[in-house]
Amino acid sequence: MKVVVIGGTGLIGSKLVARLAADGHDAVPASPRLGVNAVTGEGLAAVLDGASVVVDVTNSANFEYLTALEYFERSTHNLLAAEAAAGVGHHVGLSVVGTQDLWQGGDPTTTTAGYFRAKQTQEDLVVASGVPYSLVHATQFFEFIGGIADQQTVGDTVRVPDVLLQPMAADDVAAAIARVAAEPPVHGVSETGGPEAFRFEDAIRRVLRAATDPREVVTDPAATYYGITVSERTLVPEPGERLGATRLDDWLLTTAGAHTAA
Repeated sequence: MKVVVIGGTGLIGSKLVARLAADGHDAVPASPRLGVNAVTGEGLAAVLDGASVVVDVTNSANFEYLTALEYFERSTHNLLAAEAAAGVGHHVGLSVVGTQDLWQGGDPTTTTAGYFRAKQTQEDLVVASGVPYSLVHATQFFEFIGGIADQQTVGDTVRVPDVLLQPMAADDVAAAIARVAAEPPVHGVSETGGPEAFRFEDAIRRVLRAATDPREVVTDPAATYYGITVSERTLVPEPGERLGATRLDDWLLTTAGAHTAA
């Protein structure tokens, strides 16, 4: 089965292409540096010829509302139109657990709520397109927890909201998307996350400890998530969803080992 991965040279896309190929699929990466640009439409018709499934794991260059909105509107419109013309039978999109709550949790013009509003617009376009689809909502990646700590730092202290966080490895995100891509369209959302839910401060503290980072981590009732007010379960998948296998502590050990070897 030919599966085209739009954004196939990025963090998730490259892992997804490798996973799909290992599963026996004809996995084709597509990105601007490979001559395929969903925003302009360049190369879409050619790369989608003969494709059974298209997976969109692209992302906006930044979280600013209007920039993200323009990116997702243009790229998704062009991609869906090209899929319809090519007779693609399954569109798979990657989004974020809690998107609907996140875009409503802050001012879209001054916080990253605007980015999530743009992601919601992207999802709405997919749902309304008539192309058979599946949407994969993933939790935050292990790879980005250090960046979250930096964003939440005030002075030498990392201040985080008192909520749950259920992060996952990028490899497990790719595995979840590959599984959905190989199955019939669900015409809805499949959520996924890591195998463990943590208090937000515990997840941050483990990552900083592994990096010998001395910053203190505290729970602050006034703290937000990238400027967004979140509730206890905004950042975790619904119970009963299929989860990744990689535990945070095991990932930290593997990552530390890789860095030592390098």
